[in-house]
Amino acid sequence: MATVSAPKQVSVKEDAEALRKACQGWGTDEKAIIAVLGHRNAAQRRQIRRVYEEIYQEDLIKRLESELSGHFEKAVYRWILDPPDRDAVLANVELKKSGNEHHVIVEISCTKNPEELLAIRRAYHARYKRSLEEEVAYHTKADTRRLLVALVSAFRYYGEEINTTLAKSEAKKLHEAIKDKKFGNEDVIRILSTRSIAQLQATFNCYREQEGTSITKNLPKDSSDEYIATLRMAVRCLKDPKKYFEKVLRRSIEGIGTDEDALTRVIVTRAEKDLKEIKELYHKRNNVPLDKAVDKETSGDYKDMLLTLLGNE
Repeated sequence: MATVSAPKQVSVKEDAEALRKACQGWGTDEKAIIAVLGHRNAAQRRQIRRVYEEIYQEDLIKRLESELSGHFEKAVYRWILDPPDRDAVLANVELKKSGNEHHVIVEISCTKNPEELLAIRRAYHARYKRSLEEEVAYHTKADTRRLLVALVSAFRYYGEEINTTLAKSEAKKLHEAIKDKKFGNEDVIRILSTRSIAQLQATFNCYREQEGTSITKNLPKDSSDEYIATLRMAVRCLKDPKKYFEKVLRRSIEGIGTDEDALTRVIVTRAEKDLKEIKELYHKRNNVPLDKAVDKETSGDYKDMLLTLLGNE
C-alpha cells in the first residue's frame, strides 16, 4: 500500500504555476515545491512536467536541479522522474561506482513485474544509448556477472500458479548446491532468474520444510565474496521484498552516520507501492515508527520531503 496521498482531481496548470512561482525571486520556496510534488502521483507529475514546459518553454527538472541542492535536490529529482526513468538513473549511478554493491540492479530485477522491468530497460537504452544488460556485463565479472545479467534480462511469468512437484525438486537442487558450496551452480542462477515469484516462494517454502531452516540462513553471512553477497541479496529480495526493504532502511539509519542514498532510494521507489506495509514492519521490528527515525536522522527540507512521502504531514 502506498503512503503518498494524491488527490484524484488536480489542476496541472495551477501546479505548474505554483512551481514556477516557487522558483522565482530571491530564493526558492522549498515548502511550496514539497506541497505540490509530494502529493502528486507519477501520472500527475508527468503531466505537470509537460504543462510546465508548454507554458514556460523550460524543462522543470532542469530548473529544479538549478534551484535546489544537497540531499533534498536528489530526493526531488528522483521523485519527479517517471518510475522507469528513475530506476534507469539509479542503475546507471550504481554501475559507475567503483564498489562491489549491486543493490539497485538486484532490486529492480527482483521486485518489478516483467513489464516494469522491460520499461526500465527501455528507459535505460533511451537515456544512455546502451542496453542495461550490456552495462551490467561490462561492470561485473565471473559468477556475479552471470547472475546479474540473467536477473536483469528476465521476463518472468507473473501469475500465481505454481507447480508443487517442481518446487520440491528445485528446492532439493538449491540445497545440494549450497551444501556442496557450489553457489555459482548453473541450476542456482537458472532457478532464481527464470521462475515466477510465486514459484520461487513455493520453492523456498519447500526448502524450509525439507531442511528445517530457511535458504537465507544456509547461505554464508557477512561474506566478503562479491558473488555470495549478491546471491544472498537476490534471494532475500525474491523471498520477501518488504523484509528486504525494511532491512535496507534500518541499516541506512542505524549506526554512525546516515546512508542518505539508501534511505532516499527506498522511500522514493516504494512510496507509491508498498511503503505503508514496510513502515509497519519497521515499527514492529524496531519498536520505533519509521517517521520518528527519519525525523531524528535527517533535517531541513530533505527531512520534510521524506516525511511527506512517508505520509506524515
